[in-house]
Amino acid sequence: MKLTDPRQFGRVAVVMGGQSAEREISLDSGHNVLAALRAKGVDAHAVDGIPALLDALRAGHYARVFNILHGQHGGGEDGVLQGALESLRVPYTGSGVLGSALSMDKVRSKQVWIAEGLPTPRFVALRKRDGTGDVHAAAAKLGLPVIVKPACEGSSVGVSRVLRESDLDAAAELAARYPGDLLVEEMIVGQELTVAILGREALPSIRIVPKGEFYDYHAKYLAEDTQYLCPGLDGEAEAEIRALALKAFDAVGCFGWGRVDVMRDREGRNYLLEVNTAPGMTSHSLVPKAARTTGIDFETLCWRILETSIERERDLQGAST
Repeated sequence: MKLTDPRQFGRVAVVMGGQSAEREISLDSGHNVLAALRAKGVDAHAVDGIPALLDALRAGHYARVFNILHGQHGGGEDGVLQGALESLRVPYTGSGVLGSALSMDKVRSKQVWIAEGLPTPRFVALRKRDGTGDVHAAAAKLGLPVIVKPACEGSSVGVSRVLRESDLDAAAELAARYPGDLLVEEMIVGQELTVAILGREALPSIRIVPKGEFYDYHAKYLAEDTQYLCPGLDGEAEAEIRALALKAFDAVGCFGWGRVDVMRDREGRNYLLEVNTAPGMTSHSLVPKAARTTGIDFETLCWRILETSIERERDLQGAST
C-alpha cells in the first residue's frame, strides 16, 4: 500500500537494541532508521528493547512498530516479539511469528527448504544438551572443510571455518557459547551472494568480496575494504538467484522485507544459507546497497518498509472482527 502522508502512520516506535548478541548492531541500525523516518516527516521514536516497548504499547503510546531488533532471546527476530505484538493487535514491520521463528532457526529453515526441493548445503545438527563431541562425527560425515556455527544466531556471530580436524573442538566450543543448538555445515567454495526482498520484489543480488577469505563479523561491520558488486551476477544467472531467493523467503513464511544469503559454487550451483528477517541497516549493510542500485534511497527504503505494516494492520483488524 502506497502512502503519501506521514501522519497516516501515527506515532511509530522504532524498537532497537535489546539484549541479544547483536545489540550494538541493532542500535546502529535503529538510529539510522529513526533519522530516516523523521526526515520523511514520520513521528518516530526510539525504544530500547522488548520490555520497554510492551510497556509503552500497553499505555497506548504508539500506533505501530518498526522492528529493527536483531537476533534471538530479547533480540526480537525469533517470533517472540511478533507474538506479543499480535496479541496486542499492534501492526509491525517484518515477518510474523512463524516466518521469524523458522528463519532464526537455521536447522528448521533448511529442513523446510529440503522438503520444498530447494538447494541448501548438507548439514548435521548437534543438540547442545548432548555435548559437542559429535562434531568430529559430523565433520567426517560431511567431509572437511565445514562451517561450525550456532543454529540460531546471525551476523556471523560464533561462526568458524574449519579446514583441519584439530580445529573442530575449538569451533564447537565457540558456537556453544550462544543459545540454541549447533550446526555443522558443508562448506561451499565459491561466491557469496545475498538478495534483498522488499515487498514482493527480489532486488538485485550483491556479490560480496571480502579482503580476507571469509565474510566474518569484521568484514561485515567494520572493514572498509570489503567489495560489494551489485548486481552480483548477469543475465539468466541473476534472474535465477533472485527467483530462488523469493521462493526461499516464501517457503519459510516470511513477509514484508528481508535478506536471503546464498553461496554459488564454482559450477554455478546456488545453495541457500539463511534468511534474515530484520537485516542490518548500518553504513555497511546490504539491503540499502541493493535498494540504492534501483534508485531507492535510504529514507525511501525505510518508508517503504514501514508501509508494509499497513497490510499487517488490515490483517489484524480482520482477525478481530
